[in-house]
Amino acid sequence: MDDMSLMVDGNALAGELSEVFVHEMTQARVACAGCGEVEQLGADRAYVQAPGHVLRCCHCDRVLLVMTRTEERLLVAFPGSRWIEIER
Repeated sequence: MDDMSLMVDGNALAGELSEVFVHEMTQARVACAGCGEVEQLGADRAYVQAPGHVLRCCHCDRVLLVMTRTEERLLVAFPGSRWIEIER
């Protein structure tokens, strides 16, 4: 199975992100620390078939966001994001 068959768009993370952020996060803009491109989170590539969720830049494939859930916690990391802009 190749990566493209596992990928959906970032809108797949809407439910998970709503547990952490009160604003609609798929509309948030994310700046990639790798290539510098800025896109709405919903336009980037989400991989949700693993134990955690991974969001990759739709331009350079850099990992922008990783979410992992345990019974007690939700861990969110933004390893490849320069910044995230959330409209109020």
